[in-house]
Amino acid sequence: MKNNNLIIIVTGPSGVGKSTLLKNLPSDRFYFSVSHTTRPPRPGEEHGKHYYFISRKEFLEMIERDEFLEWVEVFGTFYGTAKSEIERAFSQNKHLVLDIEVIGATRLRSYFGSQAIFIFIAPPDLEELKERLIKRGTETEETLKERIKRAKEELKFATWFDYVIINDDLEKTKRQFFSIVDSELCKPFRNAQWKNLLNSFNFI
Repeated sequence: MKNNNLIIIVTGPSGVGKSTLLKNLPSDRFYFSVSHTTRPPRPGEEHGKHYYFISRKEFLEMIERDEFLEWVEVFGTFYGTAKSEIERAFSQNKHLVLDIEVIGATRLRSYFGSQAIFIFIAPPDLEELKERLIKRGTETEETLKERIKRAKEELKFATWFDYVIINDDLEKTKRQFFSIVDSELCKPFRNAQWKNLLNSFNFI
């Protein structure tokens, strides 16, 4: 599994704006891991693009076969990252991006080690997060309360991550996010141009 490509693990409470942020990464250099879920698709979502939408029975069978890198159950819905997604990214020689649940993210440190960076996206406050969830139009009053309650718990994990970005302004958040990614890609062991230069002088 080990190579010099970057693995970016992005997490944060539901509705904080992770998907909006990540869609700005170029797909020719970054592979976006597609998670499996047992929830039904929302309007506009496509199987294999936004999620792999599968039944609860199928998900449990995948757990039994040890096919997940990580998985979590949230409000009765399962979410998981299949190991095959990692293999697809590396086979294409792309940097891997995972947008996953907070608890699932915390389980991956020992697996990826220093090859991965962990970025937590936080809302400016819970009231703003609530407004974003309402605007999404996918929550009932009950699920909205559950998500806000869960967000309070998830925010306690923020200091565990390598970076914390408060998404109070999308343009500013994008600048901060890309600054982190660019900085990580400039590290000598990931910088292909630098390695080629060293090779040309027979340094390595």
